[in-house]
Amino acid sequence: MTYTKHTPLDFALLGGPPMLDKLLPVGQLYFPSWDRYDAAMRGIFERQYYTNHGPLAQQFEARLADFFQVKHAICVTNGTLGLIMAVKALGLQGRVIVPAMTSIACAQALTWAGVQPVFCDADPDTYQMSLEHVHMLLEREAGICAILGVNLWGGSCDPQALERLAERFGVEVYFDSAHAFACTIAGHPLGRFGRLEVFSFHQSNLLSTTEGGCITTNDDALAARLRNIRSSYGAGPAVEVPLTSNGRFSEAQAAIGLLNLESCAEALSNNRASFEQYQLLLQAIPGIELLTARGVEQTNYQHLVCEIDETLFGMSRDALLAVLKAENIDAQRLYYPGIHRSAPYVDECATALPQTDRLCGRLIQLPIGALASTEKIAQIGAVIAAAQRHAGALATSNKAVL
Repeated sequence: MTYTKHTPLDFALLGGPPMLDKLLPVGQLYFPSWDRYDAAMRGIFERQYYTNHGPLAQQFEARLADFFQVKHAICVTNGTLGLIMAVKALGLQGRVIVPAMTSIACAQALTWAGVQPVFCDADPDTYQMSLEHVHMLLEREAGICAILGVNLWGGSCDPQALERLAERFGVEVYFDSAHAFACTIAGHPLGRFGRLEVFSFHQSNLLSTTEGGCITTNDDALAARLRNIRSSYGAGPAVEVPLTSNGRFSEAQAAIGLLNLESCAEALSNNRASFEQYQLLLQAIPGIELLTARGVEQTNYQHLVCEIDETLFGMSRDALLAVLKAENIDAQRLYYPGIHRSAPYVDECATALPQTDRLCGRLIQLPIGALASTEKIAQIGAVIAAAQRHAGALATSNKAVL
């Protein structure tokens, strides 16, 4: 079947019918079949054990530790709480370097935990955090106690290089790996670097428990502190911690996680096929570049990120976003306008971050995952190609420009 917008008036933005009948969201959105879900939930009700480190949560942690090739995987209610717990378990006080081009929850977790984020710029080649800028901040800024490395979009910053910098300057290093499940470096999965890594199991990620996360580490003492911080009941030997929280992982989350872990390879294969389809569709369109994951041997293909060159494409990223949304394609801006330009941090960032500013104005995320079928991806490609061909007319209408 051919999908096309022959004239500007065919676009939904200008009154034509939308390409898709209903909204297609970004995000992975993989979920087990009803039969498997029903059986798992019935088991929970039969046992009448719903939370507080139950048998399924223990099984899921063991499976994750094996998957990540680490000694400890500590499941928590969500990834943001995991980042907050990490600060307390590491005993951090002062200021923590973190990229400005990431989820604002990353910086807010630091604020909630009582430390101050210091924002670093993006690398213009990898789009991950800039090692050069991290080095500069360690040399020039006072009070730095840690580096929070962030692995974006199925790629990775350079964890070994950050570990070397941390050792040289006598600071801690740990990682937000929310986007990095099933990604590998030199044949090993991420999860083994720094003092710890924090993963998210939000439904937007490859492995979903609908909401949730885990913290991985090979440090026994650190794992014990994390387990005791996770809830006032603790888990395992009691150790002294600065405070406790309610970060328990429910049996329902664990059940869904175990089911999705079984089908993770299938989801990964589907993501790869979808990514390759997008590559074929977008490679001939001027002004749009599909980004490939950097810094990893294997990616999870869970984010479909493109950079828009307004001069070559003929319209801005935000104008294209308006076109796509009108067609029921829920494309998204990525981390716009950057944490350093967002409240409450905009008045605190004293360093210019030119690469972050540039990329936050040019990057767009397209749907990929369980709901992005081959047919829907073909339709998305057709809309983008037509938008580029008719960019001048769409711009003249003044309706495509935000």
